[in-house]
Amino acid sequence: MSTKTERSAGSALGEATLIGRGLKKSFGGFEAVKGVDFRVSGGECFGFLGPNGAGKTTTMKMIYGAVIPTGGELEVAGLDVYHHEREIKRRIGVVPQENNLDDELKVRENLLIYGRYYDLPRKVVLRRTDELLDFMQLSDKAEATVEQLSGGMKRRLLIARALINDPELVVLDEPTTGLDPQARLLVWDRLRALTAEGKTLILTTHYMEEAARLCDRLVIVEGGLIIAEGTPTELVEEHVSPQVLELRASPGALEELLPILEEASDAVERTGEEAVLAYTADADSLLERVRGSGVQVRNTVYRQAGLEDVFLRLTGRRLIE
Repeated sequence: MSTKTERSAGSALGEATLIGRGLKKSFGGFEAVKGVDFRVSGGECFGFLGPNGAGKTTTMKMIYGAVIPTGGELEVAGLDVYHHEREIKRRIGVVPQENNLDDELKVRENLLIYGRYYDLPRKVVLRRTDELLDFMQLSDKAEATVEQLSGGMKRRLLIARALINDPELVVLDEPTTGLDPQARLLVWDRLRALTAEGKTLILTTHYMEEAARLCDRLVIVEGGLIIAEGTPTELVEEHVSPQVLELRASPGALEELLPILEEASDAVERTGEEAVLAYTADADSLLERVRGSGVQVRNTVYRQAGLEDVFLRLTGRRLIE
């Protein structure tokens, strides 16, 4: 499956449906979010990426009303969160990271009861329930209890539940954590269908492939601040060289190899006692230089640089340049 085609800025997207300006959140003396700005258009999938403790989960909670900001401005679905909390909650859907389904109820009952929380007419709830079970490929499990579902089915049911009120904006906190590859691909397909319908998705994930495939744009958060923003392609082009050589050798050989790589590469990163990454615009030329050095290398892997390289460079590991 190929990476999703990225939409150019402003094309096929609606007006802003989520706006943050100088958004802050403190817990006692700890400032979790230190003043972030973002703007998300209608029909866009927008990602918040960052290591644990970076502030992305707090930002998500402010968006769906679980946490009140301590500073700045935040508009969700065109409404100010300080004055329209109840109305915002009626117009958005939330897929939490944890499973908070009612395990003792049947699959269909989870949707029917949740729909009644929004005071939707019974006929509407019944129709939406059937549509969503079909959309998430759960129709054959409608009469099963939640306890009988696999992990992937539970995640799909959480997404279905978040859509019962036909929300304008859906917040997804690590929607595919713990899923096997087949279940993850199915969820990705369903999420792409939602943006095709014009729904806005706000996503956090630790899977860089997921972010690259689903997000039109994303921000990387570190220490309560946004440190990078753009499309996945823009971020790769801006922060890392396009090609990567992964080399593995004995510790002694690696010490001989490092000066050669540092001289000929844009950046070099040692990832263990016997492994190193070399970032370059010409992997073939670099590999020829390595072979010509006479240093014994046990294994060489060539690949294109990706979003994970950007993420680790900005938040996880310091490159030797």
